[in-house]
Amino acid sequence: MLALALAGTLAGGCERGASTGAVPSPAWPARAGCPAALARAEAAVRQAEKTDAPWQGPTRGPRAVAGKSVVYVAQTMTNPGVAGAARGVREAGRALGWRVRVIDGQGTPAGIQAAFSQAVALRPAGIALGGFDPRLTSPQVARAVADRIPLVGWHAVDTPGPSEDPRLFSNVTTRVEDVARISADWIIAHSRGHAGVVLFTDASIPFARKKSELIKEELATCPGVRLLAEENIPITDTSSRTPQVVSALISRFANRWTHSVAINDVYFADAAPALRAARRKGAAAPYNVGAGDGDPSAFQRVNSRQFQTATVPEALTEQGWQIADEFNRAFAGEPASGYVAPVHLATATNSGGVSTWDPPGYRAAYRKTWGR
Repeated sequence: MLALALAGTLAGGCERGASTGAVPSPAWPARAGCPAALARAEAAVRQAEKTDAPWQGPTRGPRAVAGKSVVYVAQTMTNPGVAGAARGVREAGRALGWRVRVIDGQGTPAGIQAAFSQAVALRPAGIALGGFDPRLTSPQVARAVADRIPLVGWHAVDTPGPSEDPRLFSNVTTRVEDVARISADWIIAHSRGHAGVVLFTDASIPFARKKSELIKEELATCPGVRLLAEENIPITDTSSRTPQVVSALISRFANRWTHSVAINDVYFADAAPALRAARRKGAAAPYNVGAGDGDPSAFQRVNSRQFQTATVPEALTEQGWQIADEFNRAFAGEPASGYVAPVHLATATNSGGVSTWDPPGYRAAYRKTWGR
């Protein structure tokens, strides 16, 4: 999740990077290296790849509380994830008859704090925190809470649902455990249980570090999948450092490096030039899966089979509608929905050539609930 990752970087600074260590290669055994783990991973991947699964979100809730105003404070609108969720809030706001305003924090602590202060001064019915850690804006959060303005986060903390500290009526995000598990399961399934894996992460961000640990735990369920190296590259340094790291990995591991997983798709945008310079083919090893956002550029690489084979995308517009639904529940004096969207896995085979994951059914379901 790039939005939360960037916010964490702003809050905590960066550790500098360090390395810790389609058809499979003919050198791999035909027999799976972990039959039980492989069967489980394949089943999980099949489920996550579905594009026509019925809506599993809330189908009961309060009718629309009309005439409200909501402010969406964005970490930065240049972040596709943050902007995608904002688009969903605006769309849902029109359906509810609300006034929705977006204030851009410009990606800096000072900018985010100023944007939040402006939002509180407007005295809206609700404020959404788009992709930044509320600890960056503790005074503003305290003012909003004192003024009894409900706060709903998008990737604001690392767990979905209500939060006591910081005080959020709800936080809209997928479960990091689910995202980590399915990205690792995809590698197990795709490699038939025989892979040499490189993990790209940012250890300066607690959320990213947790995701990395969960990915490693799931990969370890298959003895035939070996973690070759874990590369710690701060997200703020990906463009400058990733090409050099990738070139070194190619020299170090050669054909033993068959798969990669990254805590965010952005690493593969910056890895592509080095892989291309090494005369690697876009649709060949290393096969790369991004365990984060699934922004349009990631879908473009996946669909064109250029140095990224899969992504675990967020349903950004759907999550914007959920933010609006959580606000509506708060305005009506009802508890949060408790809904957490299931993970989805996108490849060139199931994406249909689109540039974002937008599951079916949620708009009609929310409109029916709201009486709109």
